[in-house]
Amino acid sequence: MTFTISPAIKQCWPETALGLLLYQVQVAPSSPQLLAQFDQTVASLAQQYTLDTIAKHPHIAATRQAYKALGASPHEHRNAAEAMLRRVVKQAGLYHINNVVEVNNLISISSGYAIGSYDLDQLQGQVVLACPPAGARYEGIGKGSLSIAHMPVLTDDLGPFGNPSSNSRRAMIQPGLRRVASVLYAFDGAEGLVPWMQAFEEALRTHCGVSSVTQQRIE
Repeated sequence: MTFTISPAIKQCWPETALGLLLYQVQVAPSSPQLLAQFDQTVASLAQQYTLDTIAKHPHIAATRQAYKALGASPHEHRNAAEAMLRRVVKQAGLYHINNVVEVNNLISISSGYAIGSYDLDQLQGQVVLACPPAGARYEGIGKGSLSIAHMPVLTDDLGPFGNPSSNSRRAMIQPGLRRVASVLYAFDGAEGLVPWMQAFEEALRTHCGVSSVTQQRIE
């Protein structure tokens, strides 16, 4: 299985890139150590940001600009990093789901990159980051039917399944031994991905017992 970016998206927003981590993991409840690190990070970020400064973070700002260029509203479709940081600043709390989602969200709020993690066994064929046409929708996790038109969306042979704002139910991470692809969505080039992909790998090894991770940057 390969991951690529469609020429149409690259033409519209040349700085589009993906950071990809592939690994096998036992998905389980988060350890007390992971939850403690997560809560400490949330508390620290709540002091660093205001609602006005979140949108100025370079990675978040680039995502918002890319959405506009593709024809999607960054206000109606806040990317995941921005949406979570707004909850952090409002002290609204973030949901605890499982160890993989916890690491996913920890790195997302720390880096400003929207990140999605997907069950590889629920995907078929090749995966392309593409821009669906008007009217395109899928069933989001906990959100019902979502419009995904004019957004950068990961699509396989079965159809669209993930984007920087909301992922579909089809490839959601559930308990058990899973093969996972975690995708960092970048819209300001690939160079900034390197330290955060490494941080993601280290967190997987520390908190999820992952022994082997394959990293790729896709431009």
